[in-house]
Amino acid sequence: MKNLGILTFLSVCLLMCSCKENTQNQTEKVSDQAAEEIEKTLTEKTILFFGTSLTAGLGLDLSEAYPAIIQQKIDSLDLDFTVVNAGLSGDTSASGLSRIGWVFSQNIDVLVLELGANDGLRGIPLDETERNLQEIIDFVRAKNPEVEIVLAGMQMPPNMGPDYTSTFKDLFPKLAKKNQLQLVPFLLDGVGGHPELNQADGIHPTAAGQKILAQNVWAVLKSVIIQ
Repeated sequence: MKNLGILTFLSVCLLMCSCKENTQNQTEKVSDQAAEEIEKTLTEKTILFFGTSLTAGLGLDLSEAYPAIIQQKIDSLDLDFTVVNAGLSGDTSASGLSRIGWVFSQNIDVLVLELGANDGLRGIPLDETERNLQEIIDFVRAKNPEVEIVLAGMQMPPNMGPDYTSTFKDLFPKLAKKNQLQLVPFLLDGVGGHPELNQADGIHPTAAGQKILAQNVWAVLKSVIIQ
């Protein structure tokens, strides 16, 4: 993806990150719903998608978000996995850390972790983001040492400065290598910076864009769940 495309897309995201949300209420609602879904599917293996509005499919029907598309793919292959979408708009690594216990109350077999972009757009120090993500990983593995984790990588726009941009981009491969995680190099590859694949706000993928996100994730996830 060209730098200009990334700049156009992710610079607009700064507007979203300036909006205040009732995070506590949203967190409790999404986390409770996710816990209930997990409770109902104890006889099946569970894939937890834990992330931001990109995972939640903001602006779309939940069935159009990439986790639901992946569930359709799993069903078509007759695999014994159930997807739980625990995406929350505006989530940061810190808020994700604070709510991971709510949605991880039951056993999870696979975690797709999509957090960090909002940290970067808000200028949160990257060592703090890295520490929060590491604590989430540690918490999940303490609950289930056998859990498989897929980390979704993100990127920052060039106007954040070359050092910040480069360090942010490298943060995800660094964590993946350190913790032996599977890595999606860039979740928004092929979507970010393409107006025709994003909603009117220029931020959130359209249904067509979500299908590409699903492809990006499935390219890595399939090797985890298909043995």
